[in-house]
Amino acid sequence: MKPLDFNSYGARRGHDGVMTRGTFANIRLRNLLAPGTEGGWTTYLGPAPLPHAKVKDATAGVADGDVGTVMTIYDASVKYQAEGVPLIILAGKDYGMGSSRDWAAKGTMLLGVKAVIAESYERIHRSNLVGMGVLPLQFQKGQSRSSLGLTGTGVFEIEIGEDLQPLQEVKVRAIYREGDPIEFTALCRIDTPVEIEYFRNGGILHTVLRRMLKGGK
Repeated sequence: MKPLDFNSYGARRGHDGVMTRGTFANIRLRNLLAPGTEGGWTTYLGPAPLPHAKVKDATAGVADGDVGTVMTIYDASVKYQAEGVPLIILAGKDYGMGSSRDWAAKGTMLLGVKAVIAESYERIHRSNLVGMGVLPLQFQKGQSRSSLGLTGTGVFEIEIGEDLQPLQEVKVRAIYREGDPIEFTALCRIDTPVEIEYFRNGGILHTVLRRMLKGGK
């Protein structure tokens, strides 16, 4: 295809491959994992960014020459998913504002993101994340990624149980190669019991399918 025929992402909303690649392709996006870049770029951290049993056991013996390479977020996500590494997003205020709403959440899920921790959310995007089975967490008032000293180079443990409730406080632990773990609590922005069901089932579509299989409405 010639560049002249690319058109826009919005014109290709029916193609999941195109839209997934475009999820974080906004030219104003700045990912602190890839300093000096703008748009959908990140630094690939490898199958096991630090010695952590839950990741290391699944990737034992894997060597990757691309570790430390700046690449597109899509290309990095493909590698992470092949290695069984789930992803999270650390974000600032009004996360999701100005997004192409439904695909902003669909693309996030297809990129292998399991949770977002932000200072605040755009209302509809928060709901759409839950509908895709992605966990939206919110920093406590006065806290942020920078105030807690968080980076994207470690492994994050999010403690949620079978009894997860709407707007519950959730314990989060960030483990880095050097230094002590950073522990904090975040607000679970699953706001209603219905959304809890969506999240537990992996999203709204899975919930509907389960109900159909059970003969429900």
